[in-house]
Amino acid sequence: MLSGTEVEETTETKEKEEVKDAVDTPWRLILYDDDIHTFDEVISQLMKATGCSLSEAEDKTWKVHNEGKALVHEGEFEECLRIDGVLKEIQLVTEIKG
Repeated sequence: MLSGTEVEETTETKEKEEVKDAVDTPWRLILYDDDIHTFDEVISQLMKATGCSLSEAEDKTWKVHNEGKALVHEGEFEECLRIDGVLKEIQLVTEIKG
């Protein structure tokens, strides 16, 4: 049987592992279609936000247009948040999922 201190340490260790897993989980940034922005605006902003090539930005923009949404970045939360901020500079509709 575990003592009170051992239970607290086990619980604390488990909580730290859960936080680490949540932080290490790949985060996904989704871009949604809208009827406001032109293809050129979205392509330009994707290149600015992610540093991707013109070709990659065009592919993602067409996917958003045809499917209603597209994954535009997957990685650490902070990087998704940074890219999200750049996309929202022109009020693009996005969502970060973890």
